[in-house]
Amino acid sequence: MNKVNREEVEEEIKAKREEAQKEALHVRMTIKQIIKQMFSLRVDSASADVIHERFVSGGVVTGPNLSILVLAILIASIGLNVNSTAVIIGAMLISPLMGTIHAAAYGTATVNMELLKRSFVGFFFQVFLSLVTSTIYFAVTPLKTATSELLARTQPTGWDVLIAICGGLAGVIGLTRKEKSNVIPGVAIATALMPPLCTCGYAIANAQWKMLLGAGYLFFVNTYFIFLSAAIILVILEVPTVGTITPKIWKKLKSRVIRNTIIIVIPSIIIGAVVVSNTKTEEINKNNLTNTISTEMVYKQVKILYPNVVDFKIGNMNDYQSDDKTTVEAIIITTSGEFPKADKEILEKWLNELYGQQCYYIYYVQ
Repeated sequence: MNKVNREEVEEEIKAKREEAQKEALHVRMTIKQIIKQMFSLRVDSASADVIHERFVSGGVVTGPNLSILVLAILIASIGLNVNSTAVIIGAMLISPLMGTIHAAAYGTATVNMELLKRSFVGFFFQVFLSLVTSTIYFAVTPLKTATSELLARTQPTGWDVLIAICGGLAGVIGLTRKEKSNVIPGVAIATALMPPLCTCGYAIANAQWKMLLGAGYLFFVNTYFIFLSAAIILVILEVPTVGTITPKIWKKLKSRVIRNTIIIVIPSIIIGAVVVSNTKTEEINKNNLTNTISTEMVYKQVKILYPNVVDFKIGNMNDYQSDDKTTVEAIIITTSGEFPKADKEILEKWLNELYGQQCYYIYYVQ
């Protein structure tokens, strides 16, 4: 009887254990499904026909489209010329330049070579017209000085790459929703296609070839990553394709995209590293200048009080840390004899008050 009871208990325990394992697995699967659903791009996605209409119509280059583009270029050029951020933002909001990039990305994702070719031709024509317009403006304007807004578009860094990627992803996600999102204007501002293109026009008009190279690279980086981000999202959404690509060609295409992306990104990383290095150098020079001025001022006063002092130096204020107080080395060189202890205490107290209650170690060199 005891044996039978034991077997029944063991069976019951085994059944409960299996049931608990199933419940745990169900909970894990549920959490995984919830997270997957939360980040799913297919939730609230527009129909294939609506997506097709939006992307294709956005890439159509017509008379009104080109007229708006020329006006946007002129507005952006004026904003850059007079250093007005608000005017530049306004130009980016009305520019139709991003539509052809999205259309080209849609042609790539759907293997529609005709649409891809037509979109690229339209885009290059828009770029050419923009360059001509901005170059003519900057050639005739009496304001020839390179403003800070112009100079800001000449040094693309890795951060610009990240902005272009994030902006491109946000833009195409918003464009593929059932109801059009309001992220497109924000993307137009963040990714900044118009300002670097106008800066290229300024560089051509004033024969600033280095500026042309930097601004042209920034424009190319923004264009490329908007295009790439849009194509990736459309592929993930599995938009219906027109043509077909064999697995071998698809693999080769992905390898080329990865290679080209790395090549495009490398210069921006190098420029970013140079910018960071220059910024640190400027901060160090600024600190050194401040320390030098302070040292000279203190030396003059010390010389008046103690005529036998021939030199006075203050070391790096960040050399030591003690009790949350910065410590420095104050080196006093005298003509002869030891510096009096009483004078030392007075001088040390004065230095502590002068530099904000900081602790000093004073060394004396005969």
